[in-house]
Amino acid sequence: MSKIEDILKGHETFKQVKFRDNEDRFKKLVAEGQNPKALFIGCSDSRVMPNMITGTGAGDLFIIRNIGNLVPPFSPDSDFHSTAAAIEYAVGVLGVSDIIVSGHSHCGAIKSLYKDLKPTPENIHTIKWLELGKNAKEQAMALFPDASKDKLLFETEKLSIIFQLENLLTYPGVKRGVDEGKLFLHGWHYNLESGDILYYDDSELEFKVL
Repeated sequence: MSKIEDILKGHETFKQVKFRDNEDRFKKLVAEGQNPKALFIGCSDSRVMPNMITGTGAGDLFIIRNIGNLVPPFSPDSDFHSTAAAIEYAVGVLGVSDIIVSGHSHCGAIKSLYKDLKPTPENIHTIKWLELGKNAKEQAMALFPDASKDKLLFETEKLSIIFQLENLLTYPGVKRGVDEGKLFLHGWHYNLESGDILYYDDSELEFKVL
């Protein structure tokens, strides 16, 4: 049964209330174009709302969302690369100064890394995509061999964020911006239950409360 009616009602409320309250802001964004503060790479999970958890509004974040907030390494071929194209656009065209890779607790993609998924015509792209989290899984299992299931998933979520930051540096524009001190990378882990965000401190190689 379709649930589109709830969404349509929500849009009507948006037009009547939120759009009217922010109409000048939207008109300014049209007239001047977007100039986002950061590129936010997050998970597609419906429980994670980038603008809400950062207190940002329209025009503040250029957002990429995919399963597991994963970043494929730079691959200059003739295939279609949605995440890669958005990264290049954010850095090369919009000139963002910051990139945030934000994972979260209870991530379904991370849980799937520990399942024996059988490929079918309906999940071949999903299984291929999840290969981007394999290094995080292998390292978590090596570092925490006696961890509980919940602990192992939590550590895998955090390690995956670090691997995605490393993959970002394979992009020429990202690497150049970082080397020149014009672009800054951030790794975050958002806790669904508490609302807290942990950030990765690369000087001490650990996650700390934001």
